[in-house]
Amino acid sequence: MYKKTILDNGLRIVSNNMPQRQSVAVGIWINVGGRYEDFAQKGISHFLEHLLFKGSKKYSCRKIKESIEGVGGALNGFTSEELTCYLVKIPNTYWEMALEVLSDMVLNPALPQVEIEKEKGVILEEIKMYKDQPQSYVYELLDELLWPNQLLGTPIIGSVESVSSINRQKLESFKDEFYNPLNITVSASGNLSHEKLVKAAKKIFSSKKQKEKSNFLKVVEEQKKPQLKLFSKDTEQTHMALGFHALPRQHQLKHALGLLHIILGANMSSRLFNEIREKRGLAYEIGTYVKRYFDTGVFVVHAGIDNSKVSAAVDLILKELKKAKDTLVTEGEFKRAKDFYLGQLMLALEDTLDHMLWIGESTSTTDKTYSINEVIKEVNAVTRADLRKVAGDIFQEKKLNLALIGPLKKDEDVLLQQLRVD
Repeated sequence: MYKKTILDNGLRIVSNNMPQRQSVAVGIWINVGGRYEDFAQKGISHFLEHLLFKGSKKYSCRKIKESIEGVGGALNGFTSEELTCYLVKIPNTYWEMALEVLSDMVLNPALPQVEIEKEKGVILEEIKMYKDQPQSYVYELLDELLWPNQLLGTPIIGSVESVSSINRQKLESFKDEFYNPLNITVSASGNLSHEKLVKAAKKIFSSKKQKEKSNFLKVVEEQKKPQLKLFSKDTEQTHMALGFHALPRQHQLKHALGLLHIILGANMSSRLFNEIREKRGLAYEIGTYVKRYFDTGVFVVHAGIDNSKVSAAVDLILKELKKAKDTLVTEGEFKRAKDFYLGQLMLALEDTLDHMLWIGESTSTTDKTYSINEVIKEVNAVTRADLRKVAGDIFQEKKLNLALIGPLKKDEDVLLQQLRVD
């Protein structure tokens, strides 16, 4: 049973007691990420996240690691387009210490100048590394097509220019603006009591003053025709990312899209895996994924294709997407997709860390915490017609974007002529 408390300053606390577990996972979520920045400081959320592990007023960098890892715990963090999260999974007897360490990192980072310069060098090398990895860089090219000249279309990590310009003053100013109680959620899952969590969180966070909740510019999507971006590189296979503008996080057809993703490319039983890899051997790796944001989303087909078979693979992929628009999925596919969807969720929620991420993300982004029974009810209400509708809404030529990296010899106009799903 999920419990939620909101402190007087607006900070949210959500927990799930799992008494049979030996662990507790704790997360501190901040409603800030790549979308909340400006172009001049792009990458500052990610930069700040890295630096918070370098030491706080109370704990040195080494002490942070030793405190958590010294009792068998694990410490991590991540930055996305809309969220930053600092997290720990630890034996349940140490969760209060873990919250204390995490919160001191978040509220009182030392931000030593020597570490800022050192980490800047590390991130600049990371930017170069992604450019050298076509299987990563292809998604950057796709985002540029989907949201040109918008923050959502630029990498979370930033550019060489923007990261190089970030200094201590900018980091402190950014943190002061966004790391405030209205933007913070503390989530925990495992063998702990909600009342004790609230008491511990109050002691740490109650004195922090409420500021304005963070906001971002909504995306503008004015695409009118298919778009193609080619990046010529001497690779052993061609890396492909095919993307369509899709549904925002809270759309009523979100589960229908999730089921369509499973049928088309989520696993080895999927249509694309079967048609492209198993039957014809055109690609080693092929699949789909869905990303959801506050105001938009994206459906992506990704593949690593034999260099000589790019046209054939793209044709077949587009035929499979068109088929999803034209005909209902079979009863058998539909049942398997629902069972997979709910089965994967149930397996994930057995783990304290995954469960903490589940309740933390939904509370941070939608201010709601869904029970598994609510999700089961919503998924069971989805019909095959819903999947066909969502396919028709998304798989449109005017929403189609294709990014390719490889030793491409085909003329761009020839490839553009292939991009047909209507």
